[in-house]
Amino acid sequence: MGTEGDVSRLSRIAAWVTVVSSLTASAPGAAAPVTVARLQYAGGDWYCDPSSLPNWLGAFAARTGVATADAPATVTMDSEDLYRYPLLYLVGHGGIELSDREVRELRRYLDAGGFLYANDNYGLDPAFRALMARVYPETPLRPLGSEHPIYHSFYDLPGLPKIHEHDGAPAQGFGIEREGRLVVFYSWSSDIGDGLEDAQVHGDPPEAREAAVRMAVNILTYALTRP
Repeated sequence: MGTEGDVSRLSRIAAWVTVVSSLTASAPGAAAPVTVARLQYAGGDWYCDPSSLPNWLGAFAARTGVATADAPATVTMDSEDLYRYPLLYLVGHGGIELSDREVRELRRYLDAGGFLYANDNYGLDPAFRALMARVYPETPLRPLGSEHPIYHSFYDLPGLPKIHEHDGAPAQGFGIEREGRLVVFYSWSSDIGDGLEDAQVHGDPPEAREAAVRMAVNILTYALTRP
């Protein structure tokens, strides 16, 4: 790191933090630390990988120099503070149950500038695709090529890293774009969340955990700096 491109990326992150600080700070000049909100939903294990988000935020702060919250948040689609979070994190192994009203609210959040990152922990795929078909029936998930900016927002990566074997299929990132803006990123057959967990949880080798961290830093950087 340390190139002119890195400086530009960090400047965009800093600009976002300044804007959010002006909107949410309780006192003039107070900084609003960056955080990620885990989306709580019915029908599945939304709470899995408990150490992944604290580790994600810690790595983001250490590698970008941008302050992060001491702990991640948890929200539902009914939370009054939902729109204070630039990135929602959805994770699990199975079902996802959202009411029609919650689906409409998720679409409203995304159309208003929010970003959804979903990580398939193995088994989430059918439920997540069904959910996205309800949220954006006119805009299906599509594969993202290795040239997509999300793979180059902080680290230059060759694409989505393969962290866990699962069924052996290659890792693939999918997305939904609205008016040229990526609003949903979905990592399939990769499991970034498991790679972010404490080292002893899954016993992943250091290189796999590093790949997961780099991808996670890219995802949050992209969410904060995209047009």
